[in-house]
Amino acid sequence: LLLEKKHNGKEAPEGYSFLTEGKATILQADANEVFYNPAQVINRDLSIACVRVFDQMRKQEFAEGKLKRTRYRATHPGLHSYPELCQKLGVEMLPRSEPQDGEAGEKAEGEAAAGAKGEEQAAEEEAAKPPKAPQEAPPLRVFEGLAASGLRAIRYAAELEDVGVVVANDMDATAVDAMKRNVEYNPEAGEKMHMLEEDARFVMMKMEKSFDCVDLDPYGSPATLLDGAVQTVTDGGMLMITATDMAVLCGNNKEVCWSKYGCYPLRSKFCHELALRILLSSIEAAANKHKRHIVPMLSMSINFYVRVFVRVYTSPATVKYSATKQVYVHQCIGCEAFATQKVARAVTKNHGNTTNFMPGKISVDPRCTQCGWEHQMGGPFWGEPIHDAGFIKELLRLVQKNKAMYPAYDQIHAKLVTVNEELLDIPFFYCIHGLSSTLKCTPPPADLFRSAVVNAGYRATSSHCSPTGVKTDAPIDIIWDIMRCWVKEHPIKHSLENTPGNKLVSKEPEHLAVWTRNQAARSKAQMNSIPRFPPNPQDNWGPKARAMGAGASAKEKQLAEKRAANQGTKRASKRQKN
Repeated sequence: LLLEKKHNGKEAPEGYSFLTEGKATILQADANEVFYNPAQVINRDLSIACVRVFDQMRKQEFAEGKLKRTRYRATHPGLHSYPELCQKLGVEMLPRSEPQDGEAGEKAEGEAAAGAKGEEQAAEEEAAKPPKAPQEAPPLRVFEGLAASGLRAIRYAAELEDVGVVVANDMDATAVDAMKRNVEYNPEAGEKMHMLEEDARFVMMKMEKSFDCVDLDPYGSPATLLDGAVQTVTDGGMLMITATDMAVLCGNNKEVCWSKYGCYPLRSKFCHELALRILLSSIEAAANKHKRHIVPMLSMSINFYVRVFVRVYTSPATVKYSATKQVYVHQCIGCEAFATQKVARAVTKNHGNTTNFMPGKISVDPRCTQCGWEHQMGGPFWGEPIHDAGFIKELLRLVQKNKAMYPAYDQIHAKLVTVNEELLDIPFFYCIHGLSSTLKCTPPPADLFRSAVVNAGYRATSSHCSPTGVKTDAPIDIIWDIMRCWVKEHPIKHSLENTPGNKLVSKEPEHLAVWTRNQAARSKAQMNSIPRFPPNPQDNWGPKARAMGAGASAKEKQLAEKRAANQGTKRASKRQKN
C-alpha cells in the first residue's frame, strides 16, 4: 500500500492523497469521509483470487454443459429506471409474466406433440437429437453492494481478465462522488464500471439472478442483506460475504445473534469457527426460502472478521436435505467437552428409492461423562464442510504463481496454507490451552499433542482459527486420557478441589498416550518453514471507525476525532510502564 501526494505527474488535491493498491489508484481523503481500512487489503486480495478460481470453474462447467446461458429479465417495474445498467448486464426489460417471443407458442406445441406421440416416443426422439455444442461462458457480472471509495470494485474491473461489468453501489452520496472521482484515475477499469446510489437491498431484490459474483462487505452485520443476496446471484454464482460483528457471532450477545442470524451461540474456545458456521447457516436459511441452497468454497476467520465464499444453486430437491446439514452442539459447562447432534436425518427405504426425513436423535447424556457437569445446547449451526478441497488447492496454486499481484501475499498465503491442512469433515476443534486451563497444568506442545492423538489411531490437524486449536475425530474420552497422561508426567501444583479438573484427574486413563512425535501429525507448512500465523504488518491493525459521510452531525465528527486521537494510547502507556 502506497500513499503519495503525486501520481503519474498529477498532484493530489488539497486534503487528499493518492493511494495505490494492486492495479488501482484512488484519492483518499485525509478526513474520514469515505470508509477505507488498510487491514482489509487481505480481504480484497483474497476476493480477487477467489473470483479468478471461480471464473475458471465456471468456464469449465459451461464447456461441460453443467451451466447454461440464461436470458435475464427485469423482475421489477422499477428497473425501467436503469436502462443503461440493464443494457450492460444484458437484462431484458420485460414484465416478469410476459413470455419471450415465440416462447409460449413453442411450449404449447411441444406439450401437444408429446401428448400425441406418447412419453416413450418423445423420449426416444429427444435421445436421438445430436448433442448441443458446448456454450462459451459469458463475461462475469460483479455486484458490490457497499462499495464506499470503490477501491475493491476498481480492482475487480482492472485485475480480472474476463469481467464484463462491475456494478458499484452505495447509498451514501459522498461515497458515490468518491467512486466517480476515483474512476477518473483508472480509465480502463472505468469502462467496465457502473455506479449506483441506492440501497443495496433495493437493487438486489429487483435484479433477480443477474450477477455472477455478489460481494457484500458491510460495516457490522450482513443479516439484513442476505435475503436479497441469495436472489440476485445467478444459478451457480458466488456470494462473498463479510461479517465484522464478532461480539455477536462469538456469543457475547446471544439474544442479538438469535434475532439477527437465527442461531443461539455458545461461549467457547472455538468461537471463531462457530461464527463462520452461524453465518453459513443463516445464508442457507435465506436461500432455502427461494428453493436454493449453498455450497461453501472457502470460509475464513481473519483478524477481526469472518469472510465466506459460497456458491448458490437452485434445486428444490436438494433443499429438502437442508435440515440434515445443520447441527446442535451440546457443550459441557465444566470441561467444555462438546458433541454435535443433527437437526434432522434422512432415512432411505425401498432399497434407496424412497427417502423420508426424520428428527435428529439425541445421543448425549444430560451430564458430561467425563466431569459430571451439565450440558448446555446451542444452534442450529452449519454442520457440513466449510471449505471445498479442490477450490482451496487451485486457489493456493494460483496465489503462489502470481504472488506479485497480491499486496497482502504473505498474509493470504499463510492463511490458505493452514486452511489447506484442516480436516474438512470435522466441525469445531479443541483448544490445547483450554484443556490445560481446566486441569490447571502446563499445556503440551501442539505438535506433541497431535502426535499423541495420531498415535492413538485418530486424525488430527491444526485450525486456521486458532494457533492452539486441534481438529480431530478422536472421542472426548481419548482426548482427556491423553491429558491425564500428560498431567502424570507434569504434576499439577495447585489444588483442584470442587472443580471439573479434580473429577477429570481423579480417573485413571484407560488409554496410555504415546508421546513419540509422528510425522502425520506435523504441519507440512511448519516443516517447510512457511509461517502460518504471521504478525500484523503494523500497529493498530484492526477495525476502524465508521466513515462520517455527508450527513454526519457535529457530535459524531467530534467523537470520531476523539477516537482517532486516543487510538493506541493504552498500548503505548503499557509499553512505557514495562
